Amino acid sequence: MEAATVAPRLQISTWMVDSDRVARRRRPKSTSAAFSRRLKDQNMTQVLVAAAAAHLPTSKVSNRQLHVALEVSCSYNNFPTSTVESGNFHTSDQSLVLKNKALAIEPYLNRRCIYLVGMMGSGKTTVGKIMAQSLGYSFIDSDSLVEHEVGGTSVAEIFKLYGEGFFRDKETEALRKLSLMNRLVVSTGGGAVVRPVNWKCMKKGISVWLDVPLEALAQRIAAVGTGSRPLLHHGSGDAYRKTYMRLTSLFEERGDSYANANARVSLENIAAKLGCRDVSNLTPTAIVIELSVTYSYHYFYRTLGQALEQIEGYLKEEHRHAHITF
Repeated sequence: MEAATVAPRLQISTWMVDSDRVARRRRPKSTSAAFSRRLKDQNMTQVLVAAAAAHLPTSKVSNRQLHVALEVSCSYNNFPTSTVESGNFHTSDQSLVLKNKALAIEPYLNRRCIYLVGMMGSGKTTVGKIMAQSLGYSFIDSDSLVEHEVGGTSVAEIFKLYGEGFFRDKETEALRKLSLMNRLVVSTGGGAVVRPVNWKCMKKGISVWLDVPLEALAQRIAAVGTGSRPLLHHGSGDAYRKTYMRLTSLFEERGDSYANANARVSLENIAAKLGCRDVSNLTPTAIVIELSVTYSYHYFYRTLGQALEQIEGYLKEEHRHAHITF
């Protein structure tokens, strides 16, 4: 695996990037040290960012880029090599279909990162892991990088202790570092789209909006609880209704920003093609979390397939415009 093979090459003294400063420190002897036990969401795949230098473009890499990459590698050098996701998500037939789609866009993608944007609960992590596997990319969750940067503190606790502004600053810094790399599928936080500076980072790659109806999102989130969603905390009462109202408010703030993405995947359209009346019938919470129902594989692979098709369409159009002779 790429991250595992690159890590031994970084046997040098580098700089540790913390929240506010760069401090000199020795590189740990083992690059497979256990990830902070305080990280609460163990299902989120992390990537060994000690392989940062390997994810930089192969041509015209400046000393500054390499230095920043090594800063990133040290900042996250506690990520074990085994945390790069490689799970068996699909059957051989499905794998072949997705691999063919991935091969179709590879000449146009040119090693650029793919950034998944969308509301909380839209499936960015699930789709992102499978997409990364199909493309031969690594998957990383920007929220998890922020959590690690703040000592393994969960996003919910960061909001509680330091406020949303602090979290957004850390999120922007994480995206800035990731934008210097390549061959990554990045799952972004639901609110990452609100800052123009974040789009400046994501525009270095390809952005894909996973557009899920708010009713379906509210049903998913209300079913599992809002404890890990700092912007959705609410007291007693109808959890679905309160969640839906809050999501509606958030979408009014973010909808136009999501539309800035290079490609859009409408799960409502996929449901219609599959003969389902609504996405909620297609995606119960258990499917989103565990993908344990056979039909769920079909649903997520249709989602992923459409995502790759949308990316392919954007890249081909980009390529066509780049070769127009005036």
